[in-house]
Amino acid sequence: FGPDHPNVAIRVNNLGNVLQDLGDHAGAKAAYERALKIDEAAFGPDHPNVARDVNNLGGVLGDLGDHAGAKAAYERALKIWEKSLGPDHPQVATGVNNLGSVLKALGDHAGAKAAFERALKIDEAAFGPDHPSVAIDVNNLGLVLQALGDHAGAKAAYERALKIFEKQLGEDHPNVATLVNNLGNVLRDLGDHAGAKAAYERALKIWEKSFGPDHPQVAAGVNNLGSVLRALGDHAGAKAAYERALKILEKYFPPNHPHVKLVRGNLEGL
Repeated sequence: FGPDHPNVAIRVNNLGNVLQDLGDHAGAKAAYERALKIDEAAFGPDHPNVARDVNNLGGVLGDLGDHAGAKAAYERALKIWEKSLGPDHPQVATGVNNLGSVLKALGDHAGAKAAFERALKIDEAAFGPDHPSVAIDVNNLGLVLQALGDHAGAKAAYERALKIFEKQLGEDHPNVATLVNNLGNVLRDLGDHAGAKAAYERALKIWEKSFGPDHPQVAAGVNNLGSVLRALGDHAGAKAAYERALKILEKYFPPNHPHVKLVRGNLEGL
């Protein structure tokens, strides 16, 4: 086909997805930019394939910490999808969700809340109230409600999303663990440390079963458990948890990585 054929753009885009999953964000960015250039030349600036490429580029820009660049990319992709598919298409909901996530990262919680509410409305209309896409929207809404200090609203959102995921994915799915962990966070914020401890322990058990005992996600769960053990006055348990989390993270990340520094700070603060 030659280097500038749309089929090549598809392959390059897929390569970008793999590189992003492997943590090679610079490589993924280069791949998405190449795919975008090919598709813009082949289809023009407003084609759905271009929106796909721009959306993917937004994701990797966010991973690289360029939230302003990610926001511009998501806004462009969303505009194309709204024009080509209509304002109430599930793909539009995906774009709105992505935009909401970057608005949250930028500290625009009100804007993020409006975006997540719009995505939820679209997905409920398209799929019904118990679809996994709805659960994702509700979870995202819970995160921003928690950031806004509406802990009761966040708790209700996490509980709704959790119920959907348990029904659709089973009780031991990693996505269920994420919801249980989020619920633990808001229970901790509400002062229900015993409830938070039970939630963190359940999430941790699922992650250990899914990923093994030495995965970074397990370290995050162990760190959260340590925080609630500390709040409950179990400093020995908290110390053991922080030490385990630190040992796992040091296998994957350099000493100055934010995750390592966070857990080390928790341990030193006991």
